[in-house]
Amino acid sequence: MPKDTKKIAPINYLSKEFADIRSDLIQLAQRYYPDQFQDFSESSFGAMMVDAVAYVGDQLSLYLDYNVNESFLDTAFERANIERHGRILGYKAAGRPSTYGTVALYIMVPAEIVGLGPDSNYIPQLKRGSSFGSDTGLVYILTENVNFNNPANDFIAARVDEITGAPTHYAIKAYGNVVSGQLGVKKLTIGAYEKFKRVKLGAGNIVEVISVFDTEGNEYFEVDYLAQDMVYKELENKNFQDDNVPSILKPMLVSRKFVVERAGNDVILQFGSGEEGQSNVVANPQNVAMDIFGKTYITDTTFDPTRISKNSNFGIVPSNTQLIVAYRTTNPMNSNVATRGVNRVNGSNFEFVDSHNLIRSTMDTVRTSLEVSNETPIVGNVTNPSSAEIKRRIFDTFPTQNRAVTQADYESLAYRMPAKFGSIKRVSVQKDQDSLKRNLNMYVISEDSYGKLTQTNSTIKNNLKTWLSNYRMINDTVDILDPYIINLGIEFVIKVPAGTDKNAALKSAYRTLQEKFSEGFFIAEQLYISDVYSELKKDPRILDVIKVKIVNKTGGQYSSAGFNVDKNLSPDGSYLMAPQNAVFEIKFPDTDIKGKVR
Repeated sequence: MPKDTKKIAPINYLSKEFADIRSDLIQLAQRYYPDQFQDFSESSFGAMMVDAVAYVGDQLSLYLDYNVNESFLDTAFERANIERHGRILGYKAAGRPSTYGTVALYIMVPAEIVGLGPDSNYIPQLKRGSSFGSDTGLVYILTENVNFNNPANDFIAARVDEITGAPTHYAIKAYGNVVSGQLGVKKLTIGAYEKFKRVKLGAGNIVEVISVFDTEGNEYFEVDYLAQDMVYKELENKNFQDDNVPSILKPMLVSRKFVVERAGNDVILQFGSGEEGQSNVVANPQNVAMDIFGKTYITDTTFDPTRISKNSNFGIVPSNTQLIVAYRTTNPMNSNVATRGVNRVNGSNFEFVDSHNLIRSTMDTVRTSLEVSNETPIVGNVTNPSSAEIKRRIFDTFPTQNRAVTQADYESLAYRMPAKFGSIKRVSVQKDQDSLKRNLNMYVISEDSYGKLTQTNSTIKNNLKTWLSNYRMINDTVDILDPYIINLGIEFVIKVPAGTDKNAALKSAYRTLQEKFSEGFFIAEQLYISDVYSELKKDPRILDVIKVKIVNKTGGQYSSAGFNVDKNLSPDGSYLMAPQNAVFEIKFPDTDIKGKVR
């Protein structure tokens, strides 16, 4: 028998809140059940049932909307859910931000017995991890080793002999980078073996896990994901005095590893599932060839890159031991500090080149002479990012995929290599036009201790090669090359108004051009002669710029690369074109920029 369509009640699916659902239920009962229910006053049984059903409907609607919204990053509201979406998309929460800055460091070193200048044997290196403080209780940690023996450091005579007037001690000034926060150590007791063990540190405001060791001396390495077997370890460069590279980047296959996870203010160490003594915790590097089935002979063995990183247990889990975790926490208050606010040495760690053959009391005098001050304010945004900011960072992180595909990706990665592995001043990545494959030419240039361009040494190149190998596409080949350094000079002629001091106008023109070109050039960057005209004309002391000439400087202290300026001018003469494998440099602005006044 067909169903009577007139008895089917229309349902309003747009009603989601308590009042709307209750109103719909009352209308439904009054229309379709007038004989059964007639009393809908607030104190009646019928009203109670309607309210109960409306209450359940409101609850179901709320949690349905909540679950749907929290299932997508765009509409998620809860911070914990946003961070979970971020982890899926490759975003790694960094915790509360830290402030970074630069401090000036001063020490006093005895003078040479014979000759002038400080005794180089007593010029130490201040190790990273040294701690400084302010009068307000803020703490800052040195993030890099500071070599006081760098030729670029300033030094003056601090003490002199009252009789002879000869210097007895020299004060040396150097700069170092610091980060807000202080170091902490926590010991955690680990029980029996447990797969995918999670260990909560239980300390507030942790922003960085520095090291993890167990009582047996085994080191556990932080990785981005537990399937990662390769890490890059920093080793001290024994040839530091020659190539000015403090550290060497070394790839290392590890079996003890962990990832850092954050849940609100809690920091958790997540380990893998491998048990001590198992043979398959780390893939055997010898088993890298694919099996050839059905042949009694071998013509070629195809390399299978997945075999080297095949790891079913994701590393060894610590068990029946004690973990010693070193970490850095942020300051419990605002970490910003005004100029000269950092003025205390909380703890210092010095290293002398030949400490065994030096006088201990003299070394102690050098150590205790350390002073610190910040010449510029150390400021930054130290508040936790909001949910909206975290969403934006997740969206920005996902497209990068932590890899290098475009030429800009490679340039960005080269600049991102930590300075302790070598200083790179300029990078330019270009497609090799002579190669049929995806070959890239990476031109890199460095600075010497005096801030002048110099060819990048082999240590830095090897570090850069190791650094890039973790990010480059498998079918990319990258050649690291040296660009030509083309030294240039600028000659100009200006005209000044009548009655103007010509010397003052000329000095002002020198300062203007020196500031203009103080940042230097990028590789293959053009020199715009029109900019020289426009910058000089901005000076109120200069009436007109009559002539500007660019000359090539070679020989002596200059580069040996010759360059024909006239043949490389643009058709209109407004700029000087640079070759793709060269970089312009005004090496000595005080003498390479010359001018005349008419």
